[in-house]
Amino acid sequence: MLKESTLTDVDPERAHETLRQAVFRMLETATDNDRVSKLVDICLITLIATSVIAVVLESVPALESRFADQFYWFEVLTVSVFSVEYLLRVWSSVERHDEAPGSNLASRLRFMVSFHAIVDLLAILPFYLLTFGLFGTVDMRFLRAFRLLRVLKLTRYSAALNMLIVTFNENGRALAASFLILVTIMLLAASGMYYFERAAQPEAFGSIPAAMWWAFATLTTVGYGDVTPITVGGKVFGAMITVVGIGMVALPTSILASGYSQQLKLSAQRYRNRADEALDDGILSDDEIEDLEALRIDLGLGRHTASQILDEEMVQAAIQEIHSAGCCPHCGKELPD
Repeated sequence: MLKESTLTDVDPERAHETLRQAVFRMLETATDNDRVSKLVDICLITLIATSVIAVVLESVPALESRFADQFYWFEVLTVSVFSVEYLLRVWSSVERHDEAPGSNLASRLRFMVSFHAIVDLLAILPFYLLTFGLFGTVDMRFLRAFRLLRVLKLTRYSAALNMLIVTFNENGRALAASFLILVTIMLLAASGMYYFERAAQPEAFGSIPAAMWWAFATLTTVGYGDVTPITVGGKVFGAMITVVGIGMVALPTSILASGYSQQLKLSAQRYRNRADEALDDGILSDDEIEDLEALRIDLGLGRHTASQILDEEMVQAAIQEIHSAGCCPHCGKELPD
């Protein structure tokens, strides 16, 4: 017997939602049971990816001259869709549950200065600046390169990229300190190489600013080889700077690696806490399972990791239930204290 499909199958929580709430739900990252939102996500991700590919291909002179009209009209389509998306996100941003109390205008302004909103604006702004010639006769074609920032729109759909952004925010001071140390050592390296090599190579090391190219290339371990010391003192000093450069590159890398690892641990702990709350009554309902799956996707945890956490929490819940009962569930004997 076939199951009847009626209007009563609609989610009761969505039956009474307003237009603004529906728009907000569709534009947010989709959950497993929201097909419309998932379709919107797929369409936007596809458009973002193809628009970035188009920008890259347009930089090839042969392709740009042959398909100039196609590139232009595809850009018009892309910007039109992204513009509508941006306006709808600003309009519906007041429906965010994490918004602080305040007027709708204040909520929208807070959203407009957020990272994702700024990325959305930068994705469409160069087109309008170039189209309407807001800078007069100034050559602003370099703004086309800013269209590649559209790739950052994908951070809205990637938990890993979001985690990386959080890592940068959380470790901003440490990264700034390592950058300051790098600049200081670069200045010292350029000054030392200027002292040793200025007489032998006045073109490359005739001044401290000129020697900075060698210092920067060496400290970042790139070492192009176009400028190298030739005096004994310069070679010894250059070898020391090269060793220091290895450590300087490792410093910000280690900060980012440890910060990213910490964010992964926090995500796993957040999932563990939610699983512990769900297993408080000893069972997992269908709604709790869907909620945990949505949280897993949002946190970017793998299925194996989440399953392992759930297994551990279920074992702990079973042990606590046995101890609270005071007897073995199989034989009924009392447990020793």
